[in-house]
Amino acid sequence: MVSLKRISVDFKVFSIGYLRNKFGLFFGLIFPVVLILIFGAIFSGGTGTINVYAQNQDTGAFGQNIGNQFLTALNESSTIKVITVDVSENFQDYLATHSVADGIVIPTNFTENYILEKQVNITVYGSPASSTSEIVMGTVNGYSNYFNLQRFNGTMIIGLTSATVNTKQTAYIDFLIPGLIGFSILTNPMFSLVNITADYKKNKLFKQLSLTPLTKIEWLIAKVLFYIALSVAGFLLMVGIGVFLFEAHITLSLWLIPFLFLGPLLFASLGMLVGTVAKNPETAGVIGNIVTFPMMFLAGTFFPIDIMPGYLQSIAHALPLFYVTEGLNNVMVYNNRSNALIDVTVLGIITLVIFVLAVKLFKWKED
Repeated sequence: MVSLKRISVDFKVFSIGYLRNKFGLFFGLIFPVVLILIFGAIFSGGTGTINVYAQNQDTGAFGQNIGNQFLTALNESSTIKVITVDVSENFQDYLATHSVADGIVIPTNFTENYILEKQVNITVYGSPASSTSEIVMGTVNGYSNYFNLQRFNGTMIIGLTSATVNTKQTAYIDFLIPGLIGFSILTNPMFSLVNITADYKKNKLFKQLSLTPLTKIEWLIAKVLFYIALSVAGFLLMVGIGVFLFEAHITLSLWLIPFLFLGPLLFASLGMLVGTVAKNPETAGVIGNIVTFPMMFLAGTFFPIDIMPGYLQSIAHALPLFYVTEGLNNVMVYNNRSNALIDVTVLGIITLVIFVLAVKLFKWKED
């Protein structure tokens, strides 16, 4: 016979045990809520206004400048904010210097061709990996159709040509690899050191290590060196797969070295810091996830921060992973050394602070 009493008792015991497991409780209840909050904040209210650099090379004709009219119409939309670029600038180099992918070029003789009903194409720059580029392309296409309809009953006079900032990088995989490298630099040392530190503390292994000649800073440096080596191996593996399997075009530079060094150092130290201050492994896991998951989604790893509301973009700039991902993009996609130097500087300062805190708070023996 089925006993409701035994079922009730077992249900009660299991429920209490589950609710006491903070790690399981986090993934069962809190983590889905965190995802809803993050994705809801990112996509609520649309993408906001996207900054798009535009160069009008049209000199005008017949007393008009249709290029200016076209950009003015775009700027009046709720989607695009047009930032004009002087015609003396090399437009592609200008986008790369500012580490942006979205841009528009109105060609020479645009007005003349438009009025004389000759085919003319607007060049729209973008990234295959960016959702903002799709929005920009769609918006420009919508306004070109409007101009065609307004004067020519919809005859295709104004067309669009797509282009990328770096002519070598034209596929989604080219822009995806830097983000995945940043993701790997975050997760490997962070999750591992959180668990190791908390577990060692719980099982008194640190106390046993204190009886050996090994010092705590030596212990940390050994772990950091391992994760630097692991990050470099992961970098080479991802680049190799991208190049040989998907024919990706990767821009390699010595400027990558600081990010492959500082990134693992930062997140290994942060993982150790979380594991040190947490009372037990379950609490450490929850805190580690709370720290890590917002960085995954808000630091430009999977979503460009340009699509986020302004306040989330401000939060993104305060996240350490942002400077790893942004730095990798500046080096591998835009070849923008000046911006990469800024990213390295900020990342170095954050890393130094976290490393000092981790060493300061870490103890072989509990008080």
